[in-house]
Amino acid sequence: MSDLDISVVICVYTEDRWEDILAAVSSVRAQSRPALETLLVVDHNPTLLDRLAKEYKEVEEVRVLANAGPRGLSAGRNTGIAAARGEVIAFLDDDAVAEREWLRRFAEGYADPRVMAVGGRTMPIWASGRRPAWFPEEFDWVVGCTYKGLPPGLVRVRNVLGGNASFRRTAFDAAGGFATGIGRDGDKRPLGCEETELCIRLTRARPDAVLLIDDRAVIHHRVPEAREHFGYFRTRAYAEGLSKALVARSVGADKGLESERRYTTRVLPAGVVRGLRDAVLARPGGAGRAGAIVAGVLTAAGGYVVGSVRARKGGATFSVVEIEGGSHG
Repeated sequence: MSDLDISVVICVYTEDRWEDILAAVSSVRAQSRPALETLLVVDHNPTLLDRLAKEYKEVEEVRVLANAGPRGLSAGRNTGIAAARGEVIAFLDDDAVAEREWLRRFAEGYADPRVMAVGGRTMPIWASGRRPAWFPEEFDWVVGCTYKGLPPGLVRVRNVLGGNASFRRTAFDAAGGFATGIGRDGDKRPLGCEETELCIRLTRARPDAVLLIDDRAVIHHRVPEAREHFGYFRTRAYAEGLSKALVARSVGADKGLESERRYTTRVLPAGVVRGLRDAVLARPGGAGRAGAIVAGVLTAAGGYVVGSVRARKGGATFSVVEIEGGSHG
């Protein structure tokens, strides 16, 4: 196993998630392979910053920082990267908890020096206690989780998913940080894809780079009740289409959409067939799942078309920042 130091960055923005934030930090502190440090980056919320600073002032390995860039997740992550001292930087969502072996699995991936990023598996914790019957597993990315259609085991991927991912520090030296203006900003429209864009940019800068997902690096991610409804599902799918259009504009449609093509032509039709079969067999939610897949595809496609038109007109922009600071091991 590699003996690299790992810094964990958790971006936070609201006191509403206070208990979740404490649980996320506790899960990092309970790792079988300890983190070098945990960085809590607070997104333009002085009250939360103050409260967290007090909470952890006696805890040496937890540092609380203010987002030094514009509001939003990308700039928060970039702030964490710049301040981190580890040779590997792992990201954990503020409403997720990591299993005990999470960092150990990440560390094992970096034994190969070509590996620039290692992601893990994110499991949903549904607020209602169970998956809604109509909600297709193929669309678990809508709620920030690993979806059906990703290959199991330890596999090479085009991109890792941001809430459960790690990167070698040198990846940011090669490619710059997360692009701002593409991803999520607090509770505004749930855009995403900033990690996709970064990973594609990284493999351009370092064509020999290997990106992995190890499905034994598991975190459990809360899905709030509001996201269990079809309205959110549709909004998120549309936003994904908008984001994908930006990514395609940044890195070219061939790279920007290569995984999506396989997903749309193979994984989703299989999901529709499964849903219809379940409906015929009178299993609960089958027809709903098939319908949700079709609706999700059409909505995301609509978002992609609108996003592409906007991007061509120059209405959508984002910028990549160089990461300064950090002690380069």
